[in-house]
Amino acid sequence: MIGSGLRRMDWISVLFCCALIGFGWGNIYSSTVVDTDAPLWNLSTSYGKQLVFITISFFTVVVLFLLQTKLIERFSSLVYLLTIILLIGLFPFGKTIAGATSWYGLGFFNLQPSELAKIGTILALGKYLSDIQTDLKRFKHQFYALLIILVPVILIVPQPDPGSALIFFSLVFILFREGVSLKYFWIGLYFILLFISTLKFNLIYVGVGISLISMVSYFFFNKRLKLKWTGIAVFIILSLGFASSVQYVFENVFEQRHRDRFSLWLNLEKDPLIQEQIKKTIGYNTYQSEKAIEAGGFWGKGFLEGTRTKGDFVPEQHTDYIFSTVGEEWGFVGTFTVILLFTALLLRLLYLAERQTSTFNRVYGYGVVSILATHYIINIGMVIGLLPTVGVPLPFFSYGGSGLLGFCLLLFIFIKLDANRLNEWD
Repeated sequence: MIGSGLRRMDWISVLFCCALIGFGWGNIYSSTVVDTDAPLWNLSTSYGKQLVFITISFFTVVVLFLLQTKLIERFSSLVYLLTIILLIGLFPFGKTIAGATSWYGLGFFNLQPSELAKIGTILALGKYLSDIQTDLKRFKHQFYALLIILVPVILIVPQPDPGSALIFFSLVFILFREGVSLKYFWIGLYFILLFISTLKFNLIYVGVGISLISMVSYFFFNKRLKLKWTGIAVFIILSLGFASSVQYVFENVFEQRHRDRFSLWLNLEKDPLIQEQIKKTIGYNTYQSEKAIEAGGFWGKGFLEGTRTKGDFVPEQHTDYIFSTVGEEWGFVGTFTVILLFTALLLRLLYLAERQTSTFNRVYGYGVVSILATHYIINIGMVIGLLPTVGVPLPFFSYGGSGLLGFCLLLFIFIKLDANRLNEWD
């Protein structure tokens, strides 16, 4: 059984994954090693622990392939329920690290249940959409599907862990693939951009912009879109009402650290000297990360030769900011290689998702792509200063046992489903 599964396994995806894990471990080693003569399996070091996590992940994947494929879909709802219970249990029993109660302390290993909840949520979503088949156009089913995504988000936000909560929202792309109207996507994107624009520019300018867009749409696209003045008026009123609330939400709902990050990201501070000071204090991690990447140039300084990496200039460099190590020591060539590997893996997974013969498999495949792509885009965008810092690791690359195990399970469940797509009850 396992032999036939291995033969049908998509080895291209496995190769990309192993390359990322191997290259990631090399950069974890480079960013944390103190004594190069020490054994690699030194469990007092991050690189030694990561080797253990890699080994555990490998054997977990082997056990996964020993299981019957039918069990994955059959027990998907139970897995989701267990992960929700684990998230609830964090409130009385969780371990607080860096201000977030997101882990269970298990001695040598800290378990972050939000990583497992990503898998459970995709499984439950796949099971639900598989059960209702093509009936997702009904609002009731859209609501229940969205509720499956929102339950873990509601439990993760108070930890507080907004970065992990943000990742779950990427799963709404599955709903669009399965038939939900794209108008919801464009409406959501519009209000996100309106929120950012209102923070960046004066409310008056935003109001003028909304009015101009409305009038241009009416006079030039009226015949095609069949717009009415009443609809235009409602759109303007809703937009201006939302824009008017942005500053209040920003000042009274967001925490100070979130306001600081938005201020840094959008350059809200007008005084260039103060803005530069903010970069060196609030945005210290990103500032140092950018400097490390710039120092690498085209070819990089070489393995173990990064001066900023060895000098611990970048905090959390072996976790969320591991990409800066690649930039300094491997230069543009190294960073381009990492981006190429991730892009190739995501495109391969998209291809595999589209060739699935069942709704459950397809939904799970798109869930994997959504999670990995969101992690990948946010992490690299954060490290190079294009996006605000939210504490999201780089899949298969950053240090962390829960993260590596979660990403490996996430990916290899899909690889197993794909290997048995023509005979799903093996």
